[in-house]
Amino acid sequence: MKLYKTLLVLLLSACLCINIYGQDRGKLDSLWTAFKQAKQDITRIKTYLNIGYVFEYQIPDTALYFYNKALELSQKTKNNKLAAKSLHYIGIVHQNQGNYDKAIEYYLKSLKNFEELGDKKGMSNCLMNIGSVNKEQGSYDKAIEYYLKSLKIYEELGDKKGMSGSYNNIGIVHAKQGSYDKAIEYFLKSLKINEELGDKMGMSYCYGNIGMVHYSQGLYDKAIEYFLKSLKIKEELGDKKGMSNSYNNIGSVHCEQGIYDKAIEYYLKALKITEEIGDKKGMSNSYNNIGLVHMNQGSYNKAIEYYLSSLKITEELGDKNGIAMVYCNIASLNIILADSTALSERQRTNYLNKAVEYGNKAYNLALEIDAVPMQNDVAEVLQKAYTKLGRFEEAIKYAEIYITTQDSMFSEEKTKALAEMGAKYETEKKQLQIEKMEKQKELDNKTIEVQKAENRKQLIIIISAIIGFIIVLVFSIILLRMFSQKRKANILLAEQKAEIEEKNRDIMDSITYAKRIQLAILPPSKIVKEYLKDSFILYKPKDIVAGDFYWMEHKDGKILFAAADCTGHGVPGAMVSVVCNNGLNRSVREHGLIEPGKILDKTREIVIQEFEKSEEEVKDGMDIALCSLEGNRLQYAGAHNPLWIVRNGEILEIKADRQPIGKSRLTEPFTTHTVNLQKADSIYIFSDGYVDQFGGEKGKKFKSMAFKELLISIQNRPMEEQRILIDETFENWKGKLEQIDDVVVMGVKI
Repeated sequence: MKLYKTLLVLLLSACLCINIYGQDRGKLDSLWTAFKQAKQDITRIKTYLNIGYVFEYQIPDTALYFYNKALELSQKTKNNKLAAKSLHYIGIVHQNQGNYDKAIEYYLKSLKNFEELGDKKGMSNCLMNIGSVNKEQGSYDKAIEYYLKSLKIYEELGDKKGMSGSYNNIGIVHAKQGSYDKAIEYFLKSLKINEELGDKMGMSYCYGNIGMVHYSQGLYDKAIEYFLKSLKIKEELGDKKGMSNSYNNIGSVHCEQGIYDKAIEYYLKALKITEEIGDKKGMSNSYNNIGLVHMNQGSYNKAIEYYLSSLKITEELGDKNGIAMVYCNIASLNIILADSTALSERQRTNYLNKAVEYGNKAYNLALEIDAVPMQNDVAEVLQKAYTKLGRFEEAIKYAEIYITTQDSMFSEEKTKALAEMGAKYETEKKQLQIEKMEKQKELDNKTIEVQKAENRKQLIIIISAIIGFIIVLVFSIILLRMFSQKRKANILLAEQKAEIEEKNRDIMDSITYAKRIQLAILPPSKIVKEYLKDSFILYKPKDIVAGDFYWMEHKDGKILFAAADCTGHGVPGAMVSVVCNNGLNRSVREHGLIEPGKILDKTREIVIQEFEKSEEEVKDGMDIALCSLEGNRLQYAGAHNPLWIVRNGEILEIKADRQPIGKSRLTEPFTTHTVNLQKADSIYIFSDGYVDQFGGEKGKKFKSMAFKELLISIQNRPMEEQRILIDETFENWKGKLEQIDDVVVMGVKI
C-alpha cells in the first residue's frame, strides 16, 4: 500500500505542475512536502490555504477546491479562526469570478465567525471586501458605508496600514462618483500614512490612484507623471504585477490621446509581464486594451482577434464581469463595422444583429451578477444598435435602462448621502475623543482612593493565596501519584491510535485526489454529447478509482470512441488505465492512426513497451471495444470485448479478437470490421463488469443473455432514459451484495 500511495502522490504533483502557468513550482513542491509531513490538522489546513492562494488567479476552481478542503477540516476540528479565514478566501475567489452574491454570502459568514471570536482585524477585512463588492456593483453608498465601518475598527486598533487601505478605497468610490477633489483628499491621507510607515508599495498604489483621477479629468500630463512615480517604486521592489498595471495605465492615457503606437508599446510591455508571471486576469486586460486600440485605428480584424483572446481567458477563469465586458466591446465593434459606407444593407443588418447578440449576452451576465455599472455600459450599446436597426421599441427600453442605472449610481441624492456619511463619521470621531478625555479625568480623580482600597485587598488576597497554594500542593502530590501510571498508559494508547488514524487519512486523501486526476483523463460529457448527440455512458467504478474507462477522439471527420477494461480494479486498475489511455492517445495523436485495428496494434505495442521498463515482469493490460463512426459507416475492432448492434428487435453481435492489449502468447494483428448502419440502429459497447455481477434471488451472474433481452426491451426509449433503466436494473439485481468489478456501458443511437 505504501508503494501505491507514493505513486499516487507523485502523479498528483506532476499534474499540478503541468496545470500551473508561470508559477514557482519549487514553492508548490515545498507546500506538498509540508502537507505530507504534517502531523497536525492545523498544519494541513494552513497548507490547503497556501496551495489555494497559488491557484487563486490562475485556476480559480482549483483554488476553491483547496479552500473548501481547508474549510471542511477546520469545521471538523472546530478551529473557528481558520474556518473564518477559509470562508473569507472563498469569498475572494467568487468576487474575482464576478459571482457577487456568492462573494457577499461567504464574506458575511466569515464576518459572523470573526465577530463570535472577537477578532476585530478579521471583521474589518471582511467589511472592507463587502464594500469592494458593492463598489463593483455600482452601489457606491453601501460601499462607503462598509468602508467607514472598516476604517472605524482599524482606528480603534491603531492599525495604520489598514487605515491607509480604507482611505484608498473611499477615495476610489469618490473618483467613480466624479467627486475628484474628495478622491484626491483621501488618496493624500493614505499617502501620508504610507510615507510615515515607509511603505513603498502603499505609496505606489496611492500614486497610481492619483494618476487615475487626473486621467479621468483629462489632465494627461499629470496622469503620466503619477503613473511613472508609481512604476518607478514597483520596479525597485520587483513587483511585476504592479509594473504591468502601471504599463496598462500609461497605455490607456496614450490611447485616450490618440497616440496609438505608444499605447500599443505599453500594452505589449504589460502583456509580456503578465505572460511571464502567469497572471491570466492581467493577460485578459492587456488583450482587451490592445483590441480597443486596433478598433480605434480601424484595424477591425486585429481588434476582434485580441477581443477573442481576452474572452477565452475570462471564460477559463470564470470571470463573469470580464466576459460581459468583452461581449460589450465586441458588440461596439460590430456597430462600428455596420457604419461602413461600402456595405450592402444586408451586411449592415448582419453586423447590427451581431451587436445585438453580443450585447444581450453581456446584459444577461450583468443582470446575473447584479453589476449596475456593466448594465449601464451595455444598455448604451444596445440602445445604439436597436436604433440603427429601426427597432425603436427596444431602443427606448434600453435608453430607459441606461438612464435608470445612471441615476442609481450618480444621482444627486446619493452623492449628497456620501458626503453626509463622511461628515457624520468625522463628527462622531471628534465627539468620541472628547468623551474619552472627560472619562480620563474622572478616572484620574478616583484612582488615588481606589488604589488605597486596592492595596488593602491585595494584602488579604496574597495571604489567602499562600494558604490556598499549600493546600492545593498537598492534594496535587497525592493525585499525581495516584494517576501517574494510568496517565502513561493512556498517552501510549492515544499515540498509537493517532498514528493509525494519520496513516489511514493520508492514504484516503491520496486515493480521493487520484480519483479527480483519473476523471480528468475521461472525455467531458459536453464533448461526448457534441460528437455523439444521441448517446449515453454508464460509468460505475467498484472503488474510489477504477480500472475501467471510456475514451473518445475526433480526427479527420471520424468519431473514435471506446469502452475499456484494464486488469484489476481500485488503485492497481487505475494505474494500468492511465498507461492504456495514454497508449490510445499516442496511437491517434502522435502516429495519426484512425483505423480501429491498427490503433489497437499500436496501443498494444506502446503498453508492452511501458511495462517492459519495469525490472519485474508485468502482465497487465486491457480488454477493449473500439469504434470509428463516420456518417452511417461504422468500423470496429476489439480485444475480448464485442460490439452489439440492435436492429429491428434483434441483436447483431460482432465478436472481438481473443487476445488482450498487453503481453500474450497470441499476438496477431487486430481485425477491423466494417458495418453500414441503418437509421434507428443502436450501438452498444461495454466491459464485463455488468454481465458478471452476482445478484438476484439465487446470487448468480446476470449474464449476456439477460443483458441482450434488457437492451431489446428498452429500444423505444430515449438514450438517457436507457442509461437510467440499465443502471436501475443493475442495482436491483445486485441488491445488498457487493459490486464485484468496475462497470462501463456506452450506447449510441443512429
